[in-house]
Amino acid sequence: MVTKSKTVTGSDGRTWTVRRRMEWSMPATGEEFEHDVDGGRAAAVLILSTLGMFYVALFSWMPADVHVPWWVVLAGLIVVGFFPVRWTLRRPWTLVAQTPGGYDLDPEHWVGMVRGVSKAREETKLIIRMIRTRATPAYADSPLQPVS
Repeated sequence: MVTKSKTVTGSDGRTWTVRRRMEWSMPATGEEFEHDVDGGRAAAVLILSTLGMFYVALFSWMPADVHVPWWVVLAGLIVVGFFPVRWTLRRPWTLVAQTPGGYDLDPEHWVGMVRGVSKAREETKLIIRMIRTRATPAYADSPLQPVS
């Protein structure tokens, strides 16, 4: 599990903890439940093992005197590696901003979700800036929602 955490002091003096965590499975939500069906780990293992057997058969039946250019091998590696890299970069990230409260201020807990590592990094920077300048992690288009 990939988790990044940072402690930030808000403009009102409260100490906030801002975290982002990569999710390995898609969380079930009400509006996406019926049409976002995931085949799961078993489907991925079946497809990858079938692809692996195909490549073993292809290269084991290839005559010994066939010369394969280096760029064909490189293109094959790029094609095979594209989807796993894309899958990893497009994972959902959970963002959390929480504070235990202050002298006269209540504790707060905010949670939101974004898709992609670069979007998670960008949102974390925005949340930290909002805490430092406005003492709240929310802004106009923030993915964070208060949790009670």
